[in-house]
Amino acid sequence: MKIEHEILVNKYGQGLVGTELLLNLFGSFDMDSQKVFLSEIQFLILQSKPKEEDIEPAIINSGLKSTYKPCVLLKKGFANHNLEKLVNLPENELTKAFLLLLSLFRIAYKRRFVVEKDNPDKWWYWDLSDETNINRIPQNR
Repeated sequence: MKIEHEILVNKYGQGLVGTELLLNLFGSFDMDSQKVFLSEIQFLILQSKPKEEDIEPAIINSGLKSTYKPCVLLKKGFANHNLEKLVNLPENELTKAFLLLLSLFRIAYKRRFVVEKDNPDKWWYWDLSDETNINRIPQNR
């Protein structure tokens, strides 16, 4: 993931940017790039250590109907590579999958943020509202 996109996603996790900004970014990608971006979001979610009990709140917070295919898949849990299955949904389901993954990310991220805030080795848990911190983020990770 490009560093500027990763910063945006982590800012979203901290509540500093809204869903609309990320939706516009996602919508600017072609289908293959959308799938790559979903895979990268999936990695960030796993890095944030989601819990099974995060699934229902993620569905609710996403604003999606629980009967939509991405929600049905996620309700099956994290086992059996259900997050990966979201990435491989048909094109007409990708935006829904993106919204759901963003919602799940934010829930798991906020929990980790409380524990890891200002960890010198994990820039993604720094206060990203502070431009000084953004300027300190290593560009060559």
